[in-house]
Amino acid sequence: MGRQYILDAIDAALCAGKDIISIYDDPASDFKIEKKADNSPLTIADKKAHEAITKILQHTPYPVLSEEGKHLPFVERHEWETLWIVDPLDGTKEFIKRNGEFTVNIALVHDSVPVMGVIYLPVKKELYFADEEIGAYKLSGITMRAETTLDELMASAVRLPDKDEHDKFVIVASRSHLSPETEVYIEEMKRHHPDVELISSGSSIKICLVAEGKADVYPRFAPTMEWDTAAGHAIARAAGMEIYQVGKEEPLQYNKEDLLNPWFVVEPRRVKTKKRSV
Repeated sequence: MGRQYILDAIDAALCAGKDIISIYDDPASDFKIEKKADNSPLTIADKKAHEAITKILQHTPYPVLSEEGKHLPFVERHEWETLWIVDPLDGTKEFIKRNGEFTVNIALVHDSVPVMGVIYLPVKKELYFADEEIGAYKLSGITMRAETTLDELMASAVRLPDKDEHDKFVIVASRSHLSPETEVYIEEMKRHHPDVELISSGSSIKICLVAEGKADVYPRFAPTMEWDTAAGHAIARAAGMEIYQVGKEEPLQYNKEDLLNPWFVVEPRRVKTKKRSV
């Protein structure tokens, strides 16, 4: 989709991260918490991050679908062959708890498929970026890009999946949304694997852990929206993983009429076996 666009997405994520941290690190900040229509929290940090991202992405040829922006009706959106899907602050509950487990998510989606993704962890200063043509990468200790080229970023980063020699079967699950169905899934995995380890984490970090190779699977049997997963999905795809709809071979799709995701599982890409002809 163009190397410049991934740099635009990286710059947008880092700028949003800077604004988020300025509020997060202010001991006098009360975050100015509001409630959205679905009763989920909204803070001034969400709004500032949205503004920082759209200021940069509006100069690209593609429209922006952001959690904190105006959601146009499907009759208009379905004409968008390529679009940005953005969550300016994924993990607002974790942000409010001050546990650091929140991210900035930016994805470029083409024909319902996330082809490029950037996820930034402002507290840890960790950047995940991926494109289906260049692969997936993780870069640590970054707060700004300056004049660094994409090739230089890739040279300084770790290519994903990184080899992580863990003996146990590692399942990553939501820290704030562990549903009864997820618990049933975990128990089922314990019957198939002798040694199962459960890791809890917030926001899109869970998808990144599978893409990285630190976790084997991330089941999600609870509601999520497209902007929660699009960036992580792009990173997972570029790392040889996939996000499958539960009970199906099809991956998640984007820019749907209903922006709610079905339940899903993040895991290594399944090998399709050809049926033998008789």
